[in-house]
Amino acid sequence: MSDRKYVVLVVEDEKPLLEAIRLKLEKMNFGVVEARTIEEAKDCMLNLDKIDVVWLDHYLIGKGNGLDFIAWCKDENNMKYREVPIFVVSNTASPDKIETYMNLGASKYFIKSNNKLEDIINEISKTLLLGESK
Repeated sequence: MSDRKYVVLVVEDEKPLLEAIRLKLEKMNFGVVEARTIEEAKDCMLNLDKIDVVWLDHYLIGKGNGLDFIAWCKDENNMKYREVPIFVVSNTASPDKIETYMNLGASKYFIKSNNKLEDIINEISKTLLLGESK
């Protein structure tokens, strides 16, 4: 990747997992912004200058879930966020849920138990590199 430090918004409500994700991302030279609810995630998107990519859990504390957040980000009125890649990382994956996320504009859907954190981070890196080459 380039020398630029990419910023990842991690939307995850499990504190130990959020901490592990943050540490892995920072070790790989990403900047990390954390949110545990949809409301916090929206605040980050609205108030920070740049979020390069989103790591999104489906089930979250508070009102709303990952589907609500991705629908908000990819809404035609949110031009600032429409192109931000969103990687959904969830405990479960019914075919209908995966299809809904992908139709809303998710870049990729991962099942937590089937993927190592490093593998997901590598996919994020590849996506950002492809974006740089455009």
